[in-house]
Amino acid sequence: MNGTVTILDKGAVRIHSYMSPADTFHTTTQLIETPARIIAIDAQLLPAYADEAIAYAKGLGKPIDRLIVTHAHPDHYNGAARFGVPVHALVQVREQIIARGDSHLPTGQVISLTDFTPSVAIIPGTEVIDGVPFVFEAVSGGEAADELLIKLPEQGVLIAQDLVYNDVHLYLGNNDITGWQQAVDALASESGYDTILAGHGLPTGPEVYADVRRYLEDARELLGDDGDAYKKAIVDKYPAHVGPFIIDIANRSLFPAGN
Repeated sequence: MNGTVTILDKGAVRIHSYMSPADTFHTTTQLIETPARIIAIDAQLLPAYADEAIAYAKGLGKPIDRLIVTHAHPDHYNGAARFGVPVHALVQVREQIIARGDSHLPTGQVISLTDFTPSVAIIPGTEVIDGVPFVFEAVSGGEAADELLIKLPEQGVLIAQDLVYNDVHLYLGNNDITGWQQAVDALASESGYDTILAGHGLPTGPEVYADVRRYLEDARELLGDDGDAYKKAIVDKYPAHVGPFIIDIANRSLFPAGN
């Protein structure tokens, strides 16, 4: 296996957090194991890494019930077809995925829109799956225009995905630092959640909020009008963070003339 899996035992629920290697900036697929099934969350950029997560899930001996896509960035939905189950997403996330169209990988491979278009709409609220309450909330602004936040209140688990990164450089291509700061502040105000699942990086705790806030404050100060200068400055500021090439991807949107 090229990726790594972190297992968290939460009583009636076991969480298996599959993290891709650094070449796809430690993107996570969360496998939420309930008493009778597995709920998969996000599907990886490269189908090969989705296959690794699926192979691991099959080894648990329970069926994958569904795949939930939290937001409209290809590193979280490209591998959706590999799961072979219904793809769930917020209505607005589905619309944004459709608007992006086919996905083009750096290798030249094209993944058709039909392979990852969500087919089941998630309505914010609570759904009880195998006796486990899943709370679905829509969050607007930040790393993406719209994102799905999932809470497991009985387990004290908050599945934030790309609302937080853990020791990985942030993708700022949505150009909404203020919205992201507000989203993180809202998460930090939640009580009763001691486990935070990040969209990039290992599972963590509430201390991640201060880390993301600090990075966003530094990014705001350093951005300027030169993408190369910004990348050097933020990498120098956070030398231990992985995935510096995610900054290059974001800079194509932030500094289109110079990148």
